Amino acid sequence: MSENQTKLNENRKKHVDLLEQTMRGELPALGEGIDAVSRSTYVDGALSTKSKRLMALALALGVGCRNCVLAQTECALAEGATKKEFLETIAVVMAMRGTTGVAESLRVIQYLDENGNW
Repeated sequence: MSENQTKLNENRKKHVDLLEQTMRGELPALGEGIDAVSRSTYVDGALSTKSKRLMALALALGVGCRNCVLAQTECALAEGATKKEFLETIAVVMAMRGTTGVAESLRVIQYLDENGNW
């Protein structure tokens, strides 16, 4: 994978911010609704926020959403996810998807490596 994942993530965040600002200005009720779903989903409950972020990462890897993979990797890191927790999450993806799970997971490994977390 030759693309720099950190730069891709920075570009993703820039455009998510632009979308959110525009949404708040043009469609404020919808923008607030989207924010509310995310805020209420990723709070500690029966599952920790970190566990939920790792679950979301597995789902993102499963569907092959580059932006989601980068976002959830960053969020899981912010919640204190460890190298071993990322590896176990990737192992689940690999068990469910086989070699395509491996291929998608390389994006996570590269992002973590670029940022000194591998």
